[in-house]
Amino acid sequence: MKLCELLDSTTIKIDLAAQSKPAAIEELLDLLVLAGRLTDRAGALEAVLKREALQTTGIGHGVAVPHAKHASVTALTAALGISRSGLDFDAVDHQPVQVVFLLLAKINDPGPHIRALAEISRLLQVPGFQEKLIAAPSPADLLAVIAAQE
Repeated sequence: MKLCELLDSTTIKIDLAAQSKPAAIEELLDLLVLAGRLTDRAGALEAVLKREALQTTGIGHGVAVPHAKHASVTALTAALGISRSGLDFDAVDHQPVQVVFLLLAKINDPGPHIRALAEISRLLQVPGFQEKLIAAPSPADLLAVIAAQE
């Protein structure tokens, strides 16, 4: 599973305007709608927020990985947002989040979803990777950072 195959310049936002978890999720969902990857924004939003209510996906160290499964999703899709100033995501370490990976998966097909979460985890272990994501000046540069590590 390669993240650079799930993302493109239309599903990456370098300067998230959001300052809260729900606003960040909505901003990333809007990217997926505009890219034609999501047809039921309201349903997907409900699924992601329902998942967040179970346990925050603000995993700490400035990263959040909100994810959910929804019937309108026909193939695993992703969006990535960067908040250089950081935003409140109810992270487990209570620190602001700067990198938000949003994943939406098909119901009853956990394989790709799990592999994408594993790949995000693997990449975040690479020294300097997160800093390079945050410093990327454009979506194309951010994709190049990811591709270089994959």
